[in-house]
Amino acid sequence: MSTQAKQDVYTHGHHDSVLRSHRWRTAENSAAYLLPHLQPGVKVLDVGCGPGTITIDFARRVAPAQIIGLDRSAAVIDAAREAAAEAGVENAEFTVGDVYELPYADGTFDVAHAHQVLQHLTDPVAALREMKRVTKPGGIVAVRDADYAAMTWYPESPGLDEWLALYHEVTQANGAEADAGRRLQSWVREAGFDPAGIEPGAGVWCYATPEDRTWWSELWADRAVASNFAAQAIEYGLADDVGLEHLAEAWREWGRAEDGWFTILHGEVLARV
Repeated sequence: MSTQAKQDVYTHGHHDSVLRSHRWRTAENSAAYLLPHLQPGVKVLDVGCGPGTITIDFARRVAPAQIIGLDRSAAVIDAAREAAAEAGVENAEFTVGDVYELPYADGTFDVAHAHQVLQHLTDPVAALREMKRVTKPGGIVAVRDADYAAMTWYPESPGLDEWLALYHEVTQANGAEADAGRRLQSWVREAGFDPAGIEPGAGVWCYATPEDRTWWSELWADRAVASNFAAQAIEYGLADDVGLEHLAEAWREWGRAEDGWFTILHGEVLARV
């Protein structure tokens, strides 16, 4: 593992409250901007694949081509392998690896994809250069990241305002960029992609139905007190247990609001190699 990867700290960690969110993700709700470019025979690298739900969806689209899902966490790679086996998907391979030192030759893949990865890195431009290296000329590097400062909700909640401020403080302490979405095009250009081959865009997640509000609010109430985010907030002296419980209750209160509404804006970029 590279020195750079050792310096990176994953703000969320792999608590169940985090993985519940990751397992919800599909190619349709998290990578629709890339799907028109995935056909049978396209070879894909899915960087930061987590528990593999998006990877498995991709695998079905590109079969019989092999897709590789790569993540730093051996535990989630094991979970991804189990999920692929349960789904009967045989053309998905999962491996532990480092985005700064991808273990593949130049020009190996038609597509290199990363969803919600660059926001957690201390050097996202270096990661993009490495993804570019392993992608064939004419291939695509596809990245999508949330932008925390652009998240918005109703009704107003001083507690959620405090949560968002604390999240920015924790990620800043980690050397990461919570507002990555708006920066993706800039990072891709800095990584050396031809501006003429860059397609920037945006996508949203919205949680507004009773079921979605309950799921999202309970998930973040748990994260506020039990995930790596909570542990880091305490370790860095940015919050204490009482303050984190206050944030958890703010999430539950928002979740109980019958007119509650929460949206997450994502930056999206397709970059031709």
